[in-house]
Amino acid sequence: MNIGILALQGDFLEHFVIMQSIGVVPSLVRLPKELENLDGLIIPGGESTTIGKLAVAYHLIEPLREFGKEHAIWGTCAGAIFLSKDAMRDQPLLNLMDIQVERNAFGRQVDSFEIDLPAPFLERGEEHPFHAVFIRAPIIKSVSGEASVLLTIPDGRIVAAQQGKCLATSFHPELTSDTRFHQYFVELTKS
Repeated sequence: MNIGILALQGDFLEHFVIMQSIGVVPSLVRLPKELENLDGLIIPGGESTTIGKLAVAYHLIEPLREFGKEHAIWGTCAGAIFLSKDAMRDQPLLNLMDIQVERNAFGRQVDSFEIDLPAPFLERGEEHPFHAVFIRAPIIKSVSGEASVLLTIPDGRIVAAQQGKCLATSFHPELTSDTRFHQYFVELTKS
């Protein structure tokens, strides 16, 4: 299993450590040629406009779009914004998921929070909710086309969606010791 982690900006090292902990030896991706022979790619949280601008500068936008047509991609927080077709502002996007995302929807850094979310698609997800960490997090305002909702918070706002082999989460699974989302992504890359 060859999983890459986009390492332009953000918390890519946290994803790297978690992938290693579940027996996957990930590789860091900064250039188009480093996408070759990968089964999947994680786009970490960070700052979505910075990730987009760096992807443009490193000529990664089109290679990432092509990769995403055939392979699994998971975007967390800023990565979810980068995967979307609509970020409600002008910035580089991959346009791989039929989702509209609102940046910083919960407010500033001081408004960051954590919540346990039942996640029936994860192993033991009903009896052991997933502890989600939201830091200046986006919200998935809407899903359309082939995208579907995976998780909502109690007020009904969407915080995780999937479209084929593309996965978007508003929160940061890499900041917890729970590896189930990473294991779910590994299984997604095999499908």
